[in-house]
Amino acid sequence: MLYICPTPIGNLGDITLRVLDTLRQADLIAAEDTRRTRALLSHYGISKPLVSFYEHNELKRLPELLGRLRGGDTIALVSDAGMPGICDPGYRLIAAALAKELPVEVLPGPSAIETALVSSGFATDSFVFLGYLPRRKGDLKKVLSGVAAQTRTCVAFETPHRLRATLAAAAPILAGRPLAVCRELTKKFEEITRGSAAELADGLPEKVKGEVVLVFGPGEAVSGEAAAKAHLDELLRELLDAGLPARRAAALAALATGAPRNRAYKLAVEIKESLS
Repeated sequence: MLYICPTPIGNLGDITLRVLDTLRQADLIAAEDTRRTRALLSHYGISKPLVSFYEHNELKRLPELLGRLRGGDTIALVSDAGMPGICDPGYRLIAAALAKELPVEVLPGPSAIETALVSSGFATDSFVFLGYLPRRKGDLKKVLSGVAAQTRTCVAFETPHRLRATLAAAAPILAGRPLAVCRELTKKFEEITRGSAAELADGLPEKVKGEVVLVFGPGEAVSGEAAAKAHLDELLRELLDAGLPARRAAALAALATGAPRNRAYKLAVEIKESLS
């Protein structure tokens, strides 16, 4: 059996009794970072063989772990924090085990996504998870434009050293849209701040520390005209990102969407200037 074992996202006391029992009974624990997992196991007096399973060695490790599962071993998969398989290489082992018809059981437990979502105070009946936000400026603006068109709450991971730049990029695109910046969730210095992107950027400390989850409040339903403009904007960004000149991108976008060519060209010029 392959057990998927969520681990604390901050406070070590948040691990479940069932996960602890599973870790004690496992023949092997596959960990994203063996040092962090060893500290967790030591805290609870658990001593088990550990093997690393992270982004740059997962393909090499797969045959070994699948072989042990076929041989009857029980393997517990853990990540650095939270549910394995979300934004970490654990999903490769899960998918490979299922493809080989090996039993997989997922245990419930801590989740930074759900903790931040509920803490934000925004609507939770429907939401979109974006994973880690892109590093490239153009890709980031494209994702933020998608958030602006969303009527659902959006949740994303961000690194502390990129948070300031992300909020600065979001300010003109999301205008007064409410956001929540959730840092150090469940830890001693947990902090959840709410406001517009511009307000939150102004309130950041000089050096941001800790893991960050961003929650974007839901937007209002857009009219048909606004949806058409958003579609034109998205298409123009894709064409400009592909290297087309503004005039050529505008002509193609106008043809595809039915928008007036002069309006498409004006928007293409504005987008190109904002990306430069």
